[in-house]
Amino acid sequence: MKRTSRISRRIASPLCAAVVLAVPALTSASLANADDGPGPLGVTVAAAATSQSVRVGPLFPADRRSTLIGGHHCTASVVHSPNRNLIVTAAHCLDSDQDFVFVPGYRDGKAPYGVWTVQRKFLPDGWRKEQDEDSDVAFGIIGYQHGKGVEDVVGGNRFTTRTATGATAVTITGYPSSGEVPVSCTNRPTAHSRTQQRIDCPSLSGGTSGSPWVNGDGQVVGVLGGHEEGGDTDDISYSVVLGAEAAELYKDAAADP
Repeated sequence: MKRTSRISRRIASPLCAAVVLAVPALTSASLANADDGPGPLGVTVAAAATSQSVRVGPLFPADRRSTLIGGHHCTASVVHSPNRNLIVTAAHCLDSDQDFVFVPGYRDGKAPYGVWTVQRKFLPDGWRKEQDEDSDVAFGIIGYQHGKGVEDVVGGNRFTTRTATGATAVTITGYPSSGEVPVSCTNRPTAHSRTQQRIDCPSLSGGTSGSPWVNGDGQVVGVLGGHEEGGDTDDISYSVVLGAEAAELYKDAAADP
């Protein structure tokens, strides 16, 4: 799986990296054109600080709020919602009675956009009851700061369901537990099964679970997780095919005040 430190499997209440990478050399294959723009494809690099990447951040146990370095275990990202206070991640990242904080744009122990409390968790029934890999998506409600939601500060991508797997290339940005800056890879997903999609991107190691798959229209069309909780190798990653269950979960979370 894509995280290095396991969290308790107890069900969460509904109320409730510098990175060392073995980055492959660019090849003619990695520079192939996608329909929606040029590569490089299938190459993982340290992610630059951009308006897109700062919407992504690691999750920390709440007791690491004052000592962030080395404490993150999963990745999450801000998605648009009416209340501007919503993040999406993998269900296995929030499946714990533990409290968490989210740090968008985190780099090298610094929180340039603040440390935000995850106040409530929304996990689908398929995960809460059976830990079904086809339900490995979750949302977190983020507490406001000074009257602002996290989306007011860093923006948010649109959570989009029922898109065709591989219709466009996607960019995955996430935080390996072994490092303190995000990494990024762009490639085209392919179908693993009717309910799971996969992508070939090297060096997406433990900690990148929950990373968003963002297409060229700024839509989250996948979340790293699902099969084998994201994959048992660093070079192949998975996501649930976002369908009716994910759409209903988003609707419930987005309506929460």
